[in-house]
Amino acid sequence: MAPPASSYNSVTSLILVLCTLIVISCASNFNQEFDITWGGSRAQVLNNGQLLKLSLDRGSGSGFQSKNEYLFGKIDMQLKLVPGNSAGTVTAYYVCEAHYGPTHDEIDFEFLGNLSGDPYTLHTNIFTQGKGNREQQFRLWFDPTINFHTYTILWNPRHVIYMVDGIPIRDFKNLESRGIAFPKNQPMRIYSSLWDAEDWATRGGLIKTDWSQAPFIASYQNFIADACTWSFGTSTCASGDATSEERMRWVQKNYMIYNYCTDMKRFPQGVPPECSVA
Repeated sequence: MAPPASSYNSVTSLILVLCTLIVISCASNFNQEFDITWGGSRAQVLNNGQLLKLSLDRGSGSGFQSKNEYLFGKIDMQLKLVPGNSAGTVTAYYVCEAHYGPTHDEIDFEFLGNLSGDPYTLHTNIFTQGKGNREQQFRLWFDPTINFHTYTILWNPRHVIYMVDGIPIRDFKNLESRGIAFPKNQPMRIYSSLWDAEDWATRGGLIKTDWSQAPFIASYQNFIADACTWSFGTSTCASGDATSEERMRWVQKNYMIYNYCTDMKRFPQGVPPECSVA
């Protein structure tokens, strides 16, 4: 199923971002923008910095992080996920407070591996002041292992919006006026990793990693940060974008498979307060 054609032209919500000084727009050169943080030779930058690959084998996974810290903006990354039987693996792509602590902020994309032929689960979560438990999960409407697809975090003082190929799938609004924390004061780095999570990733840990399929490889290209860089406590950026509530409703109706806001078994005393605010 594909989005209704009319929805592509129906922009119903314009996201405004406060502008300070200049816009920093960084096109991808992984050598210039990122550091390999773990996994040694399992992480490789290729094609003169235009392609990055992470791999996972029985010995270890691998990961990288951005050299810059960001406060607000639009961050795009194209990923091609582990093909075939990727059960037990997790490819994580997220932004997180650079100096991780008990009150950290974090915005997550996690791609949970599958048995060959089964769909990936796209797992999203957001942490504010160290509090998470805001999971929403989706099935993708394409095979994410055949071609590169763009996964976007749009983060500004009013919204955190997750997008897939330009289609919004989730909007976490700033509801500080209702006493709900929002990630707007702490700069974050971009992180990604490929690792073994066979104890929970695939069908709650029922399907284990088949190491005969290793090495598992995820690929990255076309990183673009139209975002604020953070230096010595000052922000130097602004960005803006538009999103369509109609397209987001289409994704959530057809492809959302879990929403913490409807999980009454998990929250018998009542769902978190942001769930009840229109």
